[in-house]
Amino acid sequence: MLTVATDIEVLARFGRALADPIRCRILLALREAPAYPSDLADALGVSRTRLSNHLTCLRDCGLVVAVPDGRRTRYELADARLGHALGHLLAAVVAVENDKTCPDAAQKGCC
Repeated sequence: MLTVATDIEVLARFGRALADPIRCRILLALREAPAYPSDLADALGVSRTRLSNHLTCLRDCGLVVAVPDGRRTRYELADARLGHALGHLLAAVVAVENDKTCPDAAQKGCC
């Protein structure tokens, strides 16, 4: 059963999805057009197993959906507005000092 997430849950899910560069690349690819996992794996240069794990995460976050297409499964953004949201995030100005990173960047893989 589908439920409506609270504002905080939506932001947390979006943040979790964007926390990994491969998931970001998947979302940007799906922003352009729906795609099949094998095509995505080839385009992104990752194994199909690794891509499958990331697609599962994105599905669990509620950002992508799997659409049966004959004997294959196509993936697309769960809502067209997610594509617009990604566009707005890409256009946003992020204020970062060039010589600053998070103190735990090396361990946590951030910044």
